[in-house]
Parts: sequence; structure tokens; C-alpha cells
Amino acid sequence: MKPLNPQIASLPTTIFTVMSALATRHGAINLGQGFPDTEGPAHLTEAAAAALRDGRNQYAPLTGLPELREAVARSNARFYGLTVDPASEVVVTSGATEAIAASLAALVSPGDEVVVIEPAYDTYLPVIRLLGAIPKLVRLTPPAWSVPRDALAAAFGPKTKAILLNSPMNPCGKVFTPEELGFVAGLVQQYDTYAICDEVYEHLTFGARHIPLMTLPGMRDRCLRIGSAGKSFSLTGWKVGYITAPAALATVVAKAHQNLVFATAPNLQRAVATGLDQDTDYFTTLAQDMALRRDILAAGLRETGFDVLPCDGTYFLTADIRPLGSVVQDGEDDQTWCRRMVEEAGVAMIPVSAFYDPAGGEPPLHLVRFAFCKKPLILEQAITRLRDRVERG
Repeated sequence: MKPLNPQIASLPTTIFTVMSALATRHGAINLGQGFPDTEGPAHLTEAAAAALRDGRNQYAPLTGLPELREAVARSNARFYGLTVDPASEVVVTSGATEAIAASLAALVSPGDEVVVIEPAYDTYLPVIRLLGAIPKLVRLTPPAWSVPRDALAAAFGPKTKAILLNSPMNPCGKVFTPEELGFVAGLVQQYDTYAICDEVYEHLTFGARHIPLMTLPGMRDRCLRIGSAGKSFSLTGWKVGYITAPAALATVVAKAHQNLVFATAPNLQRAVATGLDQDTDYFTTLAQDMALRRDILAAGLRETGFDVLPCDGTYFLTADIRPLGSVVQDGEDDQTWCRRMVEEAGVAMIPVSAFYDPAGGEPPLHLVRFAFCKKPLILEQAITRLRDRVERG
């Protein structure tokens, strides 16, 4: 039989699926995959249920229901001072992953280059390569995840079409500083290119301020800003995302979206519109609650012997396993260690090397990512299990 698409056929099973399956098999606490273990606001699920019964369940408009596009525009104005036309500058998507794919499809052609900062969310590179574009990889430097400015500048060139910027950043919890964003904006303008801004954790920052690249001088017409109801409302299964972009870009993004999914469930769109219009206190409390969980996990990991790296946002905390000594076997990398800890400690986490492209050289092999978007009791139980394993040597 003729061969299948080699780009897709050669992709490994995602590490999240692998580790979640191992966690289920061994009865482990799953701190790998980034989804909360509590439901989002009850009034939003009630709004979704009521909308399901109101007789409006046929195709939504291609770019999204007016109610949600208007709510996205209001949210942009409230939090960032952005004036957005909901009729021409917002596209609703079936999750942020689809938003990323539609944005890339709208911008890049075969042979174009896209700057990607590593460690990177695992869907970025496959989509770029499926489109025939070329990723130009730039690695942040742990433990502070500092931006190597010379390397970033060198990644831009005449063929650069876009940079894919994730802030707050999964997996490392970095929130780009105003100075770093200014440097990125300068490169985008210098090389007459675009920025696809994955900002799904925009409301989950801890002390650091999230600043959309779109708000910087000269960037309003060059940015596509992606948000996620799943992350903002702890409803990851709903898969509702939204793109804010200048009309000229949004029009083409909508054409890509049309050929991917066309439209998103209308009842969920109406519920998300309700969520975006919530009082600002909701978003403040959400971040405070997640910061508390981060602190519980960070303190427990430090007491257990991990070296915990900074985390200013997202659901995720990164830790260095090297100080654990006898619990790390000679020559053991992060992937092998994580698999072994599922069985021996009963805790699942994600090896950070999974967020790097092997073609870019050897990634860090001593870092693991924990998801702290879990109940405090679950986090404490996971810490106890890890501590017991470390004490056994």
C-alpha cells in the first residue's frame, strides 16, 4: 500500500498520553497533564446547559457568536486597554490548539521560517512542518529561563514570517518581562514579520504582570493574540478559544478556521461569553488560588530535595532532579526517571526534554514538570509519596 503522510505517521504518541496511561496503570497521582481536578464555575456550566435547551443548536456563525466576540472585545479593553472591533477582529475557535493551527495556516507558506522558543508546547513544531514552513529554534536558559538575545536576533532573517510567542509560558512558567517583550517587538518590526501570541494562561500569573505583545508600540497590526476559556475558567474539555487580530489578518484566519472545524458549539460560546464578563475579582481569585497551590507544591518539593525553578505563571512548576542523589540512577535521563517514578513513587510528571526538538541538539535531561492545578490535598499526597520514595533511597 502507498505510504501515509510521513509528517504525521512519524509523530510519537504525545508524552501526556503516555504518562497519563502509566498513571492509570499504576494507580499514580497524575501531576502530568495540565487540567484541573475540579470543575469550573457552576454558573457557567448552568449557562451552557440552559443554552443547550434554548433551541439555538445549529451552526454558529463562522467567526463565532456575536455574544462571545463582543465579550472578547470587552475583555481586551478591560484588562489591556485594547480597542477591538468584535465584528472584524475576533475569531472564535475550537480551542487554542486550533487557534494556533489556523493562525499559522493563515500566515505561513512553504519555505517560510517561524521562530519558536524552546521549551515549546508540543503542537507547535508539527503544525509548522505540516505547512511546509521551517522552525528556527531558540532555547531559553534555565534555571531563570532567560532570553538569549543574541541567539534570538540571529534566528530572524529575510525568510522569517512569524515568531510564535508563548507567555505565560508552558512548560516553564515564565512570564516575559517588558524589556524582553520590547526586544521581541523590535525584531518583529525590523524584519517586517508577525507574532502569533499564545496567551492562554493570561489570567494565571503570580506577582508578574502579563503584557500582551499586541499592546506595545507598532505591534497592534502585527499580532494575533490567542486566549482560552479552558484555562481561564478551568473548563479544559470545552475547547473554546479566541483570536484577536487586525481585520486583515482575522479575515484570512477565518478562512483557515472554516476549513478546519468551521464553527464551535454555540451553547459553550454563550457560556464563555458569560465567563469573560465576570467581575474582575473572579480572575484575581483564580490566580491567588493557583498561586497557593503552586506554593504548596514548591515547598513540598524543596523539602523532599528537589531544586525548584522559578514559576511566575501557568499551571506548571519545573524541578531539577539532580539533587536527589541516590534516587537518580547513573546516566538516567528525565524520561526514564519519570517513567520509573510512576511505578516506584506513584506520582506522574512530565519530562521537560519532551518539549524540545531533538534536531536542535541535546536538551536538558534533568528537569521535570509538575501540574499544580490540583486540589491541595492531592498535591500534599503526591509530596508524601515522593518523599517516601526519596527516603527509601
